Amino acid sequence: MCCVLVCAVCAACVLMYYAPSPGCYDCCIRCLGAVPYPSLVATLLCFTGMALFCGCGHEALANTEVLAETYFARNIQDYVVLASFIKYFQYVIYGLASFFFLYCILLLAEGFYTTSAVKQTFGEFRSTRCGRCLSLTFIIVTYVLAVIWLAVFAFTAIPVFFFFNMAQTCHTINILAETTPSINQHGWICMDARQYGLLPWNAMPGKACGMTLASICKTKEFFITYDLYIAAFAGAGIALLALFMYVVATTYNYAVLRFLGRKGLRC
Repeated sequence: MCCVLVCAVCAACVLMYYAPSPGCYDCCIRCLGAVPYPSLVATLLCFTGMALFCGCGHEALANTEVLAETYFARNIQDYVVLASFIKYFQYVIYGLASFFFLYCILLLAEGFYTTSAVKQTFGEFRSTRCGRCLSLTFIIVTYVLAVIWLAVFAFTAIPVFFFFNMAQTCHTINILAETTPSINQHGWICMDARQYGLLPWNAMPGKACGMTLASICKTKEFFITYDLYIAAFAGAGIALLALFMYVVATTYNYAVLRFLGRKGLRC
C-alpha cells in the first residue's frame, strides 16, 4: 500500500514538473510492477456491483411493498409476510455492504503482499507457513462466498422475471385495446402475484387484470421499480464476477507461495 502512495506522489511530481528525476521514475516503475492488477480490478468490480445491488435493491424492495399494498392486496394481513421479508432483507443489505467492503479490502491487501510482482520488486520472497495458511483460508472463504452469491444472483432474477412478464402482459393488453372495440374481450388477461410467491394464495384480489393492469404499468412506481430491479440484478452479476476473479487471483497467489516454500525460501 505504501507503494501506491509513492506512485501517487510520483504522479503529482510528473504533473507539476513534467520531468521527474530518474529515481522517481524508477520508483514509479517498480511500484506499478508490484500492483496486483487482477485483485485491483476485482475490488473495483466488487465495489461497483455491491453498490448497485445494495442501493438499487433497497429502493426496489420499498417500492415493491407500495405496489403490493396499493394494487394487489386490500387487507394488510395479505401482505404482512411480504412486508416483514422486505424489512428484514433491507437490514441484511446493510450488513452485506459493510462485510463485502471490508472483505474486498482484505483480499486486495493479500494480493499486494503475495503477488509474484512483489518478488520482482524487492528481489526476494519470504514465505511463512502462517502466510500460506492465510492464503488457503482466503481461497476457501471466497469460493464459499461465490457459491452463496450464485444463489443470490439467481434469486435476484425472480423479481426481474415478474416485472418483465408484467410489462409484456401490459403491452399485449394495449395492443388488444387498439384492435378490439370491447374492453371485456381482454379483461381475462391478468397478472397474478400469488403465482410468484409474493402473496399468499388467500390474498384478495392478488391479481390485476385488463385495463387495470395496463394502468399499473403506466405508473411511475412501476417503471422505477422495474429499472431498480434490473440494476440490482446487474450489480449481483458484477459482484459474482468479482468473486470468481478473486478465487482465481488468490489461488494463483497460494500456488506461488507453495512453489517458493518448496524451494526453501522462508523467513
